[in-house]
Amino acid sequence: MMLNLERYDRQIKLQGFGIEAQEKLTIAKVLVIGAGGLGCPLLQYLTAAGVGNIGIVDDDRVSLSNLHRQILYATSDIGKLKTEAAFERLSSMNPEIQINIISERISTNNAIQILSDYDFVIDCTDNFPTRYLLDDVCRILKKPLIFGAIYQYEGQVAVFNVEDKKGSSTHYRDLFPQPPKPGEVPDCNDAGVIGVLPGIIGTLQATEAIKLITGIGEALINRLMTINVLDYQTAIFEIPAENMTNKSIPSSITEFEKMDYEVHCGIKQIGIKNISPAEFNLISKDPETTIIDVREINEYPKLGIPYLSIPLSQLKENSTQIQHKNVIVVCQSGKRSLAGAQVLQEILGSDYNISHLEGGINQLNQKINE
Repeated sequence: MMLNLERYDRQIKLQGFGIEAQEKLTIAKVLVIGAGGLGCPLLQYLTAAGVGNIGIVDDDRVSLSNLHRQILYATSDIGKLKTEAAFERLSSMNPEIQINIISERISTNNAIQILSDYDFVIDCTDNFPTRYLLDDVCRILKKPLIFGAIYQYEGQVAVFNVEDKKGSSTHYRDLFPQPPKPGEVPDCNDAGVIGVLPGIIGTLQATEAIKLITGIGEALINRLMTINVLDYQTAIFEIPAENMTNKSIPSSITEFEKMDYEVHCGIKQIGIKNISPAEFNLISKDPETTIIDVREINEYPKLGIPYLSIPLSQLKENSTQIQHKNVIVVCQSGKRSLAGAQVLQEILGSDYNISHLEGGINQLNQKINE
């Protein structure tokens, strides 16, 4: 690939950067998992900087509620696969680089094959099963992992699986050894997020990627940076290395491919069925089925079918309202509904057929709009 000096003139002129660093960017292969709030600014800056080969993994489609923070997309993109919309926009930004799109959800079935083609992996996801999956597979394949996360007004950035000057490296599991219980840490679907925050964190992730690729500066290796945009309180913490001998942690490709990360993170439970939007639309028409919305009373949008509104915090004392043996629990994103289904399973026992809507009302409405 011939280097276009004019396009990258302003960064080539930087002291300590030069053509050598630009050439390193040109031959770099970077895989971005997630083309949402974090992925949008990250992808734009990596594209503009001239990273020669960028892979994008995402199976989601653009929705109206994405647009306040996912600035790569326009209103006209609603309903499109994010990978396809991103490819179109990024290719027009910089036609000199190669962009590969994988319109699939990353999983134990495809992760090894997908990651093997790239030198660096960037986690722009918003759920714990995928974060632990990426941490494990990057550790097994010895791939650097650039992590980012957001919550309401706060964000985090770290670099995992890269040795520091002392020869030690840390992982996401060193920071969070055990997955939180479902519903314990709300995502932006439930708790909301200020639109500029993923722009800031995604840009910081892009910065860390450029630093790792070119060797400039001091990357956040074995360190976690946090920032609160309400008061700009920023901190950087050293991440201590933990004992990684837990038998539930895969140590080989074979063990990794046998893992079920939804079970590992409590997203999937024995005895509780995860139902898709299509299944929900069929089952919900059954008059012998009780649908329970465990969101707070003031949360929208409302379901357009008969249902019981019982907030998760009040579910135990109000379970006597359930009149049918078939029960479907719903919420905004699927996290609280799973927790609610677990509560009902404990109270009602095996005589009841308890399900929850996977992906929640967000996923249900998205399927309706496709």
